[in-house]
Amino acid sequence: MLQNQKQPPAILSHRGRSDRFFRICLKYSVLCKILSIIFFQLHMNPLNSRRHWVSLGMIMFHNVLLAGPPGTGKTMLAKRLPGIMPPLQEEEALQVTKIYSAAGKLPGGIPSLMRERQFRSPHHTISAAGLIGGGSIPRPGEATLAHRGVLFLDELPEFSRAALEVLRQPLEDREVTIARSRAVFRFPASFLLAASMNPCPCGYYGHDSDDQRCICSEIQIARYRAKISGPLLDRIDMHIEVPRPLASEGLTSGMTTSEMRALVLQAVRRRSERPSGSRGLGELAGASLRKAVEMTKAADELLRKAFDSLGVSLRAHDRILKLARTIADLDGQDRVDQEHVAEAIGYRSLDRKLHTL
Repeated sequence: MLQNQKQPPAILSHRGRSDRFFRICLKYSVLCKILSIIFFQLHMNPLNSRRHWVSLGMIMFHNVLLAGPPGTGKTMLAKRLPGIMPPLQEEEALQVTKIYSAAGKLPGGIPSLMRERQFRSPHHTISAAGLIGGGSIPRPGEATLAHRGVLFLDELPEFSRAALEVLRQPLEDREVTIARSRAVFRFPASFLLAASMNPCPCGYYGHDSDDQRCICSEIQIARYRAKISGPLLDRIDMHIEVPRPLASEGLTSGMTTSEMRALVLQAVRRRSERPSGSRGLGELAGASLRKAVEMTKAADELLRKAFDSLGVSLRAHDRILKLARTIADLDGQDRVDQEHVAEAIGYRSLDRKLHTL
């Protein structure tokens, strides 16, 4: 008789990961505060956490990835983002108008300033040239047309790998560089990247119900998630799980778009009063960023220990720090505290080491 072969470890369900989080807290006290905030703030009250991260992303264009089963409102949430963002300033409106004029896409052909932030949602069959621009005489692509607005990639793993990888440079430099034999073209591309994906090909992994159950194998799930490269995921500030809401939570409760926009504008005003300002902080990195962000001693110690324990990159470290500063602004605090740092780390749940806990 053949002996039973050792089965590969099953991928933990959403509930299983949460239980294992608490066991790790007993062994690794450094991560205890982080893990408890991940569980209680992001899982115990999903509706509140949705309202919170939406406000966070709008204050300083923090990129966001929404993961959840079909029909939980990922696309609807993404489409509401432009209405929550601060209005375009005069200089920004002029930039957007010049881009659309050069591309021949002014609405109605009327030569007037575009005052609304743009929402671009290309189909997943788009090419790399269509996404960032190209041609013998390069023309702006979707990344540039989303300048000062939102670029929404629905069903992110369905996009071609080549198309997704070309976004790495504009996400980092906020501009697109296209080289030709006669000239080098640079297009502005400072946008908020919003993306959505299912947890697996069938869409129900970790969210089984009486009506739907996941039918995907571990290999299928791993291959599906591997379509998103590590460098691209590293440039996304918030990885948000969007579970199906319970009937007891209500479908109509919560803040309106105008109420959320008021919170965002209040936080933006608070940020603009500081010497660095909202735009200056977004352009800082490394030692300059750490000098500009005022932190408590406990917050700085927690960020250092978490950086060593979770093995995140230096780029992710800076993005966590910027996000923690934004959380503090939304909370009305002048200094970044350890709760703000822990919450910012909790939003990076798809990072390699944190995801495997």
